[in-house]
Amino acid sequence: MDHFPTNWGRPRNDAFDAYGTYPIHQRPNNVKDTFAEGVQHTQQPIVTGTSVLAIKYKDGIMMAADNLASYGSLARFRDVQRLHAVGNHTVLGASGDMSDFQYIRSLLDDLVIEEFTEQDEHTLGPAEIHEYLSQLMYARRSKLNPLWNSLLVGGYKDGKRFLAYVDLLGTTYSASTIATGYGSYIAQPLLRKAVEGREDTLTELEAQAILEESLLVLFYRDARSLDKYQIAKVTEGGVAISESMALKTSWSFAEGIRGYGAQTQ
Repeated sequence: MDHFPTNWGRPRNDAFDAYGTYPIHQRPNNVKDTFAEGVQHTQQPIVTGTSVLAIKYKDGIMMAADNLASYGSLARFRDVQRLHAVGNHTVLGASGDMSDFQYIRSLLDDLVIEEFTEQDEHTLGPAEIHEYLSQLMYARRSKLNPLWNSLLVGGYKDGKRFLAYVDLLGTTYSASTIATGYGSYIAQPLLRKAVEGREDTLTELEAQAILEESLLVLFYRDARSLDKYQIAKVTEGGVAISESMALKTSWSFAEGIRGYGAQTQ
């Protein structure tokens, strides 16, 4: 809107005022909003988490993740929970940028509350949560970190076990064993060997032992992992996430490795 009364109702030249006396300041086309630089999205990972492991077992789904969130190469935060309950039937595990995970977690919590307030006796199950995330991640792929974000969705509802993966591009797949991060290279073969073909017979104790063994291997091999971890279970009774536990580690085997420490022969 032109706020100068002398210009109201008169033909106007963009270069001069209504009387052709004074030149009008021309704003360059490339000038941006003053506050545009204040609105930014994650371009590189800052605080990130590593592997999440998940398997199917006889009574449901079990998921595990350590509690480390690294600030670049610095093992900065050692009490981060990367497993999150979504409603009564689903658990979510996250690898990648923790700020993106916090944002996604808040969206899911709002979604669960909205569904509850409908009071239509329907609740969101793991399949619905996974579909929502696949669409969300694809739609917002330019605003989230393109290299690091991947999520595992596990759940148990109506007697059916559900375990699936989704990443930033909306890529999805389902399997009886899934690992993200460095675990997709190191732990995934171990999980497949221990679980595939035994999904309907594995007990809870056996499933937990398999995940703990894989976490131990990751702790020895992955510089961004920690020996402090949590286990999440989704069964007919609902979601249960354990308190932080510690792996039993031993580095005595390193003495037999040639080239370790001062050993030269």
